[in-house]
Amino acid sequence: MNVNIMNVDYSTKIPNNVNLSEDRQVLKALEGWHPGYMNWWSDMGPAGFQQSLVYLRTAYSVDPRGWAKFDYVRMPEYRWGILLAPQEENRVIPFGEHYGEPAWQEVPGEYRAMLRRLIVIQGDTEPASVEQQRHLGKTAPSLYDMRNLFQVNVEEGRHLWAMVYLLQKYFGRDGREEADELLRRRSGDADSPRMLGAFNEATPDWLSFFMFTYFTDRDGKMQLHSLAQSGFDPLSRTCRFMLTEEAHHMFVGETGISRVVQRTCEAMKAAGIGDPNDIAKVRALGVIDLPTIQKKLNLHYSLSLDLFGSEVSTNAANSFNAGIKGRYHETQIKDDHRLQRDTYPVLKLVDGKITRVDEPALTALNMRLRDDYTQDCVKGLLRWNKIISLAGYNFKLALPNVAFHRAIGEFKDVHASPDGVLVDDATWNRRRNEWLPSTDDGDFITSLMTPVRDVGEFAPWISPPKVGIDNKPGDFEYVKIES
Repeated sequence: MNVNIMNVDYSTKIPNNVNLSEDRQVLKALEGWHPGYMNWWSDMGPAGFQQSLVYLRTAYSVDPRGWAKFDYVRMPEYRWGILLAPQEENRVIPFGEHYGEPAWQEVPGEYRAMLRRLIVIQGDTEPASVEQQRHLGKTAPSLYDMRNLFQVNVEEGRHLWAMVYLLQKYFGRDGREEADELLRRRSGDADSPRMLGAFNEATPDWLSFFMFTYFTDRDGKMQLHSLAQSGFDPLSRTCRFMLTEEAHHMFVGETGISRVVQRTCEAMKAAGIGDPNDIAKVRALGVIDLPTIQKKLNLHYSLSLDLFGSEVSTNAANSFNAGIKGRYHETQIKDDHRLQRDTYPVLKLVDGKITRVDEPALTALNMRLRDDYTQDCVKGLLRWNKIISLAGYNFKLALPNVAFHRAIGEFKDVHASPDGVLVDDATWNRRRNEWLPSTDDGDFITSLMTPVRDVGEFAPWISPPKVGIDNKPGDFEYVKIES
């Protein structure tokens, strides 16, 4: 590992550690793209609060020990920069047909289209989530939560810059056109939607936001880990640094759900409610009942599973063989990193039954990554369930079966219950609202979403966090809202 820590050059309009001031052509292209980005941010970024001072962290180096500094900044003045992790000397391609060859510093001609597509898809998800979350500031349950939302938003903006830099620097005119398209598509738009399904769904309330940052940003983490293994070194270095920031987004989701569960359990206990399934009684306390939290979890987990694509995929095999997209923690896996003769178990629909079938490991890479994702998701559930059991309640949040509510892959044409029992259309239509949030559930959650803007105060449906951001005390003013 190369230990020189590259600090960030703030002398150009675009903070960076990639020597932009000496790369006139790319600097000019990015400066040309910048006004369009600022227009997009003012049209589609957080609604309101653009003039508020927000206590944000900004990356100023890529040293894991001290890469960010905290300060008040107005969001449009945030310094979105281009930051790559340090280059590893003599890095080699860690998998695929080019295993052991020197990592590429330029795009190999034969993989140009494949690489560009992967970068564009990753880039498209970043502004999409900002668009999905743009109205949430208005109903924030506290200034602490509002600040976390805005931190996630500005970092998704920075991740868009990261992908646009790669497009502008390595893909010439095509790359510039793709970079403009990233600002033209809109989440949920009928004519030019975002590229992936989950990024066109609405994020109407804060429980949805916490579920999204827990489950959907975790898909992002898995994809970034796979791309961080890439033989194309600039992509690998970009993703390695993005992962540093991505960790906070999942922290927001995991602790957000923890705090909702905690508050619900406290309110039930104080009111002497013994049955967490007594939804009407629990809702009368002004908190979100556990069965509704489970339904939201079912929705967001199943939408996120679709982001992995089909379980068996020649595209995934081609990206792996090419040395472009590896597996989660590729370098720690004990095998030949070529997978020519290996198999991997895949859940498939065989004669109307969900069955485990051994498939060639190369074409089952999406399934493997999804399995890694599911194992990673379980950790949060253990924490949430611990809160519930410590409060003395017999209720367990659980991940639904992989066949439940799927729009992509093996199970897209069937209906299954969260337990994985296949059901007919009539049963699905009758019971759907038991398993997924109904309109009434959505209306109830929305009714709780009244903003709390007093310093150190929290909405009654969520507990305060255990510790503040940057070790700030409970009454710290995370957002200074101009009166």
